[in-house]
Amino acid sequence: MLKTRTWISAAAIGAAALMAGCAAGPNQQLGAGVGALGGAVVGNAIGGNTAATVGGAAIGGLVGNEIGRQRDQQNYNNQYNNQYYPDGRRRY
Repeated sequence: MLKTRTWISAAAIGAAALMAGCAAGPNQQLGAGVGALGGAVVGNAIGGNTAATVGGAAIGGLVGNEIGRQRDQQNYNNQYNNQYYPDGRRRY
């Protein structure tokens, strides 16, 4: 039983590192890593086997990656393209 849990943990950490390494922005990297770890925990809790854990890590990593990408894009837009408030006052 302990060997199985060790392999599940190793697979979840590896999936999180792999997903975080493919991401571009800082929020995207954080989102992918946290999503993969959270997905692995939820997958293991629901399925209780290695396939559920790895599947949960993959799905969680993809969802976290997308949320982080959107946050990075929003930060970029606010920093470079939107230098004015909606009422026309300039941001400083």
